[in-house]
Amino acid sequence: MGTYNLQVTIDSDSGFCFGVVYAIDMAEEILEEDGYLYCLGDIVHNDEEVARLKAKGLRIIEHAELKNLANEKVLIRAHGEAPDTYRIALENNITLIDASCPVVLKLQNRIKTSFDANEKILIFGKHGHAEVIGLQGQTNNEALVFADIAELDNVELPQQITLYTQTTKSMEKFYDIKDQLIARGYDLKANDTICRQVSNRDHDLPKFAVRFDKIVFVSGKKSSNGKVLFEVCRKHNPNTYFVSSTDELNPEMFNPGDTIGIAGATSTPMWLMQDVKATLESW
Repeated sequence: MGTYNLQVTIDSDSGFCFGVVYAIDMAEEILEEDGYLYCLGDIVHNDEEVARLKAKGLRIIEHAELKNLANEKVLIRAHGEAPDTYRIALENNITLIDASCPVVLKLQNRIKTSFDANEKILIFGKHGHAEVIGLQGQTNNEALVFADIAELDNVELPQQITLYTQTTKSMEKFYDIKDQLIARGYDLKANDTICRQVSNRDHDLPKFAVRFDKIVFVSGKKSSNGKVLFEVCRKHNPNTYFVSSTDELNPEMFNPGDTIGIAGATSTPMWLMQDVKATLESW
């Protein structure tokens, strides 16, 4: 125990969601057998976890590189993929190890059904996000993606619209957008397609955050869900710090005897939160 005598607790509900656990288990199994595996895009939006898997032989490739690959195994991560990826794999005799999250697959399916029924589709999501690209791909890239309702201010939309949301968005924000679109007079079919594992954390995290003097929120900078959950923590405990690795911790952030809660995103590995805890306790 260090001289700072910090009392540190990890949030037991934080850490990988089942979609990420599933993708990483699949990857590790094949890495054990084959010694290497290609993965399309970062397997998880956490640089520390990606580095751990790269050391085991995971080779991250981008979409442009897929076209030049043949007769190999390629992992599709939890975020899912657009139809184009499957087409290229077929042409190049690539075996796809499909670890798309079931929640995302179900959403892709629903969006495709809406699109086939000629509905005008809006997707509330982050521009360029892996999951959103896969969702948009179900609509021949015709769906309108927006990250903020202000983006719709000068857009001419048809009277009837169907709204979907990226699975890791804030529930509060989604329902606020739904209400605003109805208030603007649209005939709206709104589909709450937020993952319940994510929304439950939205719900449980405030209770966790208020129990401590300070919160250390551990997440990759690319994680959409990390941004949402960090804001939830900060709203309920202004003394919340966002860190991506133990290097970003500094004793000056804390006072001796502080109680500290550690929480993370659905893409934050438990080992990383444990490293953060060990570092804090060593001071």
